[in-house]
Amino acid sequence: MISEDQFKEEIKLIIANAIREDVGDGDHSSLACIPDSATGKAKLLVKDEGIIAGVDFAELVFYFVDPILKIEVLIKDGSPVKHGDIVFYVEGSSQSILKAERLVLNAMQRMSA
Repeated sequence: MISEDQFKEEIKLIIANAIREDVGDGDHSSLACIPDSATGKAKLLVKDEGIIAGVDFAELVFYFVDPILKIEVLIKDGSPVKHGDIVFYVEGSSQSILKAERLVLNAMQRMSA
């Protein structure tokens, strides 16, 4: 069994590798179309009923990509959800949100039931 600190380090490595694989040297579409100074707010909108999972992981991904992003969690991991529920909002740099969103969505879709 690994320690809590070792587990946290493993999660950081998973996130770093996934971002590197997905984004590489940058999200060129976002970099070309969205100014560095652009800010925005996004939400995770549930499209089916089930049990939400991966919220804690999503927070870690957003923090890894940009520690200045603000995340407001409305529904915690393990909670039942239905179509139309909003799980969380994330606010800050539009480029940072877009850089993290694919990893967040893919992970949460796989974790949730």
